[in-house]
Amino acid sequence: MGTITRKQREIREREQRLLQVARKMLIENGYAGLSMDQLAEATEYSKGTIYQHFSTKEDLVTALAIESMERRVELFLRAEQFAGCSRERMLAIGVADEIFGRLETHHYRSEFIIKLANLRDRASPERRDALDQLESVCFGCVVRIVQSGIDAGELPKEIDPRELVYSVFTMALGTHMTALHYCPMLKEFEIHDPIRVLLTGINIMLDGFGWRPLRSEWDYGVSYQRISAEIFGEETVSP
Repeated sequence: MGTITRKQREIREREQRLLQVARKMLIENGYAGLSMDQLAEATEYSKGTIYQHFSTKEDLVTALAIESMERRVELFLRAEQFAGCSRERMLAIGVADEIFGRLETHHYRSEFIIKLANLRDRASPERRDALDQLESVCFGCVVRIVQSGIDAGELPKEIDPRELVYSVFTMALGTHMTALHYCPMLKEFEIHDPIRVLLTGINIMLDGFGWRPLRSEWDYGVSYQRISAEIFGEETVSP
């Protein structure tokens, strides 16, 4: 496509600067601790300039969610391409999510804050649509993997892919929320690796759905190593 002008580049760079500072403020102070006044003071831009980029505080926070989801989508699309059975490819989605949490900590934490606050209704229509499209891509990756398992006879035909995806995502959300916000519980229960516990729990649940190969029939630890090396080697995931 055509080369952007100097002015367009400066606008993009300014917006990236605003998002970078806003994300840091959101993580450190929570949603209530983020305001346009504080962002203006921290970046030395006028409020008028900030409002040229973001129509409301909620629009700003939705822009942060979009930035976060763009990074997650890239990882999920790579995971979907893993050359393995459908359940291994579902595991690859879990590895992608783990990588996102490890390498993009600020994005990961801010994403949960944004979703909990349910702010999208006051964002601009353009940003709401952009976020919806990105989330649809993420869920679409997982639904396609489940459907491929049904088509291959690795899952019972009566399984509703959407219900299975919902079950996996809600379990993952609960685990990540506990890890990020309820650390005393982890200490009390002496859980030092919540992601490992999550993956174990999801595997037990997938056994319950009858997704073959079952854990008793397959070494998913070996699959994890393959996925990490073949799909996400450059991210240097620690097993």
